Amino acid sequence: MRILLTGGAGFIGSALIRHLLGDTQHQVLNLDKLTYAGNLESLASVAGNPRYQFVQADIGDSAAVSRTLAEFQPDAIMHLAAESHVDRSIDGPAAFIQTNIVGTYTLLEGTRTYWLQLDEARKRAFRFHHVSTDEVYGDLSSDAAPFSESTAYAPSSPYSASKAAADHLVRAWQRTYDLPVLVSNCSNNYGPYQFPEKLIPLMILNALEGKPLPVYGDGQQVRDWLYVEDHARALLRVLTRGHVGATYNIGGHNQQTNLDVVESICALLDELRPWQDTGTGHTRCYSELISFVADRPGHDRRYAIDAGKIERELGWTPEESFASGLRKTVCWYLDNLDWCRRVQDGSYQRERLGASL
Repeated sequence: MRILLTGGAGFIGSALIRHLLGDTQHQVLNLDKLTYAGNLESLASVAGNPRYQFVQADIGDSAAVSRTLAEFQPDAIMHLAAESHVDRSIDGPAAFIQTNIVGTYTLLEGTRTYWLQLDEARKRAFRFHHVSTDEVYGDLSSDAAPFSESTAYAPSSPYSASKAAADHLVRAWQRTYDLPVLVSNCSNNYGPYQFPEKLIPLMILNALEGKPLPVYGDGQQVRDWLYVEDHARALLRVLTRGHVGATYNIGGHNQQTNLDVVESICALLDELRPWQDTGTGHTRCYSELISFVADRPGHDRRYAIDAGKIERELGWTPEESFASGLRKTVCWYLDNLDWCRRVQDGSYQRERLGASL
C-alpha cells in the first residue's frame, strides 16, 4: 500500500513511519511542515529506505497538497499533522485553528479531488484515516465510565476544540461526499523521541539537571497512558481493517495520576541514574525536586478510554503495561541525551507554557 502520512516528523508520526517501514512492505511519503516539534532525526533509521520519501510542505498549502497527491498516487492517507500541546494553545490559539481546522479542511478538499479521479476499484479501496485525541470528549468525574466512541464532545481547551472541529469536518466529508474515512481518538502517548515539552520527557530531563519538577495543582489529574509503539500498531490496524465511517478509541488501559507518573519517573531514575549531591557526597532522591504549581486554566480532571471496540472488532490490545513502557522510555532518554539537546532549537527551554492569563 502507498500511504501518504502527514506530520510524520512528529512524535506519533515518526513512530508510525518506523513501524510501517520496519514490519511491513508499505511505501510511505511523509508530508511535514517541520515546525518546532518536527524532527527528521527521529527518522534517521529509515531515511535511506527506498520505500520512504519526504516532502516538506504545509497541509494548509492546497497547491502543495494537490501536487503531492498527484505525484505520489497514494492508496491511503494517514492524517497526523497537528498543533498538539494544550499549554501552547492557551498562549497562542491562532496556530491551532489554522493548522488543525483550516489545514484539515484543505487536506480533505485536496483528497476529495484526488479520490474522485481514481478508477472505481482504487476509489473503493482508498482510505482517509484521521488521527485525533481523547481530549475532544472533555472531562470525566472520578466515578464516571471511560470515554466510548459514542461519548458526546465537550472540549475544554483551544487545542481540544480545534481537534474536535477537525473530527467533525472529517465525518462531514464522509457523510456529504462519501469520502471513505476512519477516525481514531487516542489517550496520552509516551515513549522515545517525544518533544521535551510533554510531561514525561520534561520530568526526566529536569530531574537529571536538578531542576524543579512542576506538578499542576494537586497532581491528582488522571490520564490513560498509551505507549507510542502500541499506538502505531493500532493505527495500522485501523487503516487496514477498520470499517469506513467508524471511530475507534485507542487507549493503554493505564490510568495514572500525574503525581504518580512523576513519582514513578523519580523512582526509576533513583535506580538507573542515582543522584549524587556534589556538596555533601550523599545520594538524594529525585522526588525532592517535585514542586506544586498553580493549575493550568481549564485543566480537565480525568481522561479514561474504553478501548473495547478496537479489541473486539480489530483484535488490537496494547503490549506494554505502564510500568514496562515507562522503564523503556526512561532508559531511552538516558541513552539519547544528545538527541534531546539537538531537538531543542532554542525556542523552548522547558519553561512553563500556558500560564500567561
